[in-house]
Amino acid sequence: MLGVSGGIAAYKAVEVCRRLVDAGAHVAPVLTDDATRFIGPLTFSALASEPARTSLFDSAEPIPHTHLGQSADLVLVAPATAKLIGKYAAGISDDLLTATLLATRAPVLLAPAMHTEMWEHPAVQENLTILRRRGVVVVDPESGRLAGGDVGEGRLAEPARIVAAAEQLLRPGDLSSWRVLVTAGGTREPIDPVRFIGNRSSGKMGYALAAVAARRGASVCLVTTVRRPIPPGAVEEVRVETAAEMAEAVTSRFGALDVVVMAAAVADFRPKLAAPSKLKKAEGAPEVILEPTPDILAALGSAKQGQFLVGFAAETEQLLEHARAKLAAKRVDLMVANDVSAADSGFEVDTNQAVLITPGGDITELPRMTKTELAEAIWDRVRKARS
Repeated sequence: MLGVSGGIAAYKAVEVCRRLVDAGAHVAPVLTDDATRFIGPLTFSALASEPARTSLFDSAEPIPHTHLGQSADLVLVAPATAKLIGKYAAGISDDLLTATLLATRAPVLLAPAMHTEMWEHPAVQENLTILRRRGVVVVDPESGRLAGGDVGEGRLAEPARIVAAAEQLLRPGDLSSWRVLVTAGGTREPIDPVRFIGNRSSGKMGYALAAVAARRGASVCLVTTVRRPIPPGAVEEVRVETAAEMAEAVTSRFGALDVVVMAAAVADFRPKLAAPSKLKKAEGAPEVILEPTPDILAALGSAKQGQFLVGFAAETEQLLEHARAKLAAKRVDLMVANDVSAADSGFEVDTNQAVLITPGGDITELPRMTKTELAEAIWDRVRKARS
């Protein structure tokens, strides 16, 4: 389904429609009322695979949004305006397009387009963060000439780029039949019932890896310490908190798996004894004696019998040296190393910059990209190594 919302870039959606049809897609166009102020429905009806729809009530079908949502293999919105993005993030369905977005379980691809000031507004960026967290894929706009003679970021991505992203989402699942386990988040090791030793991991990288794997056809078990929306697809969630709980959840399933990606930030140490009740400040600073937590990655590396093991090395200095040492010591098949002290990389943020290292010494330095894009790159590498 091709959704078109009301921006000047709506005219470019005609080219997107044409390219999709030429590539063999069956395209069902849906235009908002605002979109019809820029481009006529008849244009899409002539080029698409079926007549364009503009309203919840313009046909004899009583629930067109449900039909469209259930039958679509992909919902693509180009252009996606700030208004459309805001309504989708808030769960507002006041027209056929937004109702279909809420009624579908198919992958959703948004191609935003708007003036630079709107694109950079915190509300728009927060709404996109919400949607990305829910598994929506976004083709970021480009920098160039805008309406009114302005120049800046916010120009709709070129139709060829949008169609390429759609083709990637629609391609047959190249990870189908794979049984995958991904860990996410940071473990919490209790000091007392209210305090713990933890870290800043948000789980975003692990959830991106799980979402991409599921979208590409894998059956995914997501072992997580954080509460985030479960990615769409065949994803089983297993909630844990401590390193010991994560170790049990992973090792008990390891024999039936094809790939394990240890993206979680597992605590290296835990209090040897956790206080049974809350420690009081008036009693003075407690003496907390630490002991090592289970080394899950090393245990998996020693026990693997054909499974492909991916590890993460979150470092703040000597990135390659420490990552290589960890790769060898843990016997992993691919190490993803990143400098978590760098801006816009590592914990909590939506982007990452990583280096992929193999046991054979191959090193691939990746540019800064979204965590979803990095997840795609990691799965591409795993698929290549296992083929």
